[in-house]
Amino acid sequence: MSRVCQITGKKAMVGNHVSHANNKTKRRFHINLMKKRFYVPSEDKWVTLNVCAQGLKTINKIGIEEALERSKKEGLIK
Repeated sequence: MSRVCQITGKKAMVGNHVSHANNKTKRRFHINLMKKRFYVPSEDKWVTLNVCAQGLKTINKIGIEEALERSKKEGLIK
């Protein structure tokens, strides 16, 4: 599975390591991705999602059911 947040759609970004001598080499900025289980009361079941820290804040703010609905609409979850 790719390292993409299933709520926000965030992915790793690409940038450069910059040394003291100003040499540049490619690197990746990974997101803070975690595997979490959430209880969905309307379906009476547990759902496991890969979410980043911002995704957890979104779920806390709008609720798991609304977050799942939005991510299905955007095509992040099947």
